[in-house]
Amino acid sequence: MSSPAPSLAPTLGLSQDDHATATASGSWHVRALTEPHTMARIKQALKTAAQSKTREWDLTQVEELDYIGAQLLWNAWGRQRPAELRVAAHHEDFFHRLEETGKLDLNKLPKKRWYSFDAILRRKMLLADHMIGFVTLIGQLVIDMGRFVRQPQRGPWKEISANIFHTGYQALGITALVGFLIGVVLSYLSAQQLHQFGGDIYLVNILGMAIIRELGPLLAAILVAGRSGSSITAQLGVMRVTEELDAMLVMGMPHGFRLILPKVLALALSMPLLVVWTDAMALIGGMVAANMELGLSYKYFLRELPDAVPLANYWIGLGKGVVFGGLIALVACHFGLRIKPNTESLGAGTTISVVTAITVVILADALFAIIFTGVGF
Repeated sequence: MSSPAPSLAPTLGLSQDDHATATASGSWHVRALTEPHTMARIKQALKTAAQSKTREWDLTQVEELDYIGAQLLWNAWGRQRPAELRVAAHHEDFFHRLEETGKLDLNKLPKKRWYSFDAILRRKMLLADHMIGFVTLIGQLVIDMGRFVRQPQRGPWKEISANIFHTGYQALGITALVGFLIGVVLSYLSAQQLHQFGGDIYLVNILGMAIIRELGPLLAAILVAGRSGSSITAQLGVMRVTEELDAMLVMGMPHGFRLILPKVLALALSMPLLVVWTDAMALIGGMVAANMELGLSYKYFLRELPDAVPLANYWIGLGKGVVFGGLIALVACHFGLRIKPNTESLGAGTTISVVTAITVVILADALFAIIFTGVGF
């Protein structure tokens, strides 16, 4: 098979007569123009033609032309058709499109500023819309909870048990692994500092208070928000995309009683148990690290732990678990129900749901720290 003939290099010739004619020939397409030194040569020739005020341009000898070559010529003409232009009929369309586009005036383009009044107003309206929707969701949840208490035999027990399995039982592995590793890291870091001052025996106090009161509930909540919160949002989003939510309303099945209530109750029940599980695994990791780093025996660690951590801290940790679980489920359901029936909204909604849930959990943890400042010490 013979190789295709090479394209002719683009050329631009200028006549020296009174007509001031520029004649283009060869191949004016991107492959020919990107040859070594070709672009610089063509630009210089076009610049010379523009400076000599060439009025007549002959492009009939151009064999191949694309938008790159046409744009080069158009820029050399000052973005307007020259007075006398001869061009092949099949190349006329390139310049016709460039002529229709016109000269773009960058000064007339609207400048988007994030600090403009309209942008700030839109952000405030969006935030207010989310707040109203979230409060409405809580109100609907209270109504559904009252209905569930009045008629427990007609409650969504299967949905609740299924959500407990998915959000609680299936999260035991990841919470155990992360909790154990966090306990090891915290124990090693604390042991190195305490050993310098001869305070090895206080390692139990530091680990017990830090893990049971703060790290355990917060760590479990962040893991559940990333794992189960995203799953809840994606599930509701897919139901929106596939129009299952609309079908439920047509059949008279309310979203709140069949979808929101089971998820909130399941996470509110599962989170305290996951907090206890995470605390236990983190303390085991810290105990192992303390034994390896400082030589503290397991028996001593277990004997001193109840005295080092007052009982009130356990109840605070469990209370955090209930509140964090309910907030994660509410945030996930809120963003899941607001997803539009397209895949782009599904991905964006799931992402913002996880970020918002983690932020809300951290804010709630800060409120717990302020409210129970003098409790458990």
